[in-house]
Amino acid sequence: MNVIEVSGLAYRYGQFAAVAGVDFTVRQGEIFALLGTNGAGKTTTIELIEGFRKPAGGRVRVFGVDPAADRAAFSARTGVMSQQTGLIGELTVSETLDLWAGLTSRKDSVKSLVDTVGLTSKADVPVDKLSGGERRRLDFALAIWGRPQLVILDEPTTGLDPESRQQLWDTVDHLRDTGTSVLLTTHYLEEAQALADHVAIMHEGRIQLAGTLSEVLSDQPARITAKVPDIGVPRMFGDVTVDNGVFTVQTRDMQADLHELLQWAKENSVRLQDLNATQASLQEIFLSIGKA
Repeated sequence: MNVIEVSGLAYRYGQFAAVAGVDFTVRQGEIFALLGTNGAGKTTTIELIEGFRKPAGGRVRVFGVDPAADRAAFSARTGVMSQQTGLIGELTVSETLDLWAGLTSRKDSVKSLVDTVGLTSKADVPVDKLSGGERRRLDFALAIWGRPQLVILDEPTTGLDPESRQQLWDTVDHLRDTGTSVLLTTHYLEEAQALADHVAIMHEGRIQLAGTLSEVLSDQPARITAKVPDIGVPRMFGDVTVDNGVFTVQTRDMQADLHELLQWAKENSVRLQDLNATQASLQEIFLSIGKA
């Protein structure tokens, strides 16, 4: 079942095409990471999905309805964590959640949710006395209140310490495992690589690369590196460079080329130091798109 369907989506600011024909779907019970270079159109796309803007072209459907036309239906089943929120500074953490409980039809336990996001010791602390990271944890609690069927997380871990970030990741994983769909945007590419089932990378208003995480990573060459003696490494492995004694090969078949390299080393009594074979990282792919 598709929870979000985006097809031919377009939006312009005057003559500038911020979103220029974007297509993707988010299925039930998956984490979908929407990544983008600065100015790629990612934020505008999220605002269109949330119904805050109406498309200039194409369409958005969330649970089969237009979010801009039926905000009530969208809000009833969706939790949103924006980059900036308007929390009331005088209210405590618990009072903020109590207020939210009165504004939504979803039911939850304030105490349980405070524990989930690691704010138990801050439950009676006013919002304006919280650190930036603690406010982000409260934002997250508001987004997941009542376990909505869809959660949209826009840069959720900005300002969080590593322990809090891991705790949030664990909670998002649990949401996915219990059937919630998650649309995630993040500048922390290791976050997307750790969490996402599907990823899409935007650049200049368009999606340049999309698929499951394994599809996206396997579409890029892997890399084998090692320190080798100055005896002339045979160029039998494809795209090979040797710089200051470090041998590097870009490979589409890491297993075959690694076997061939090890066989060559054995036959020539060569000791390969600091041997490393790695799949392409999401960060490398992201940077290559930004430079294209």
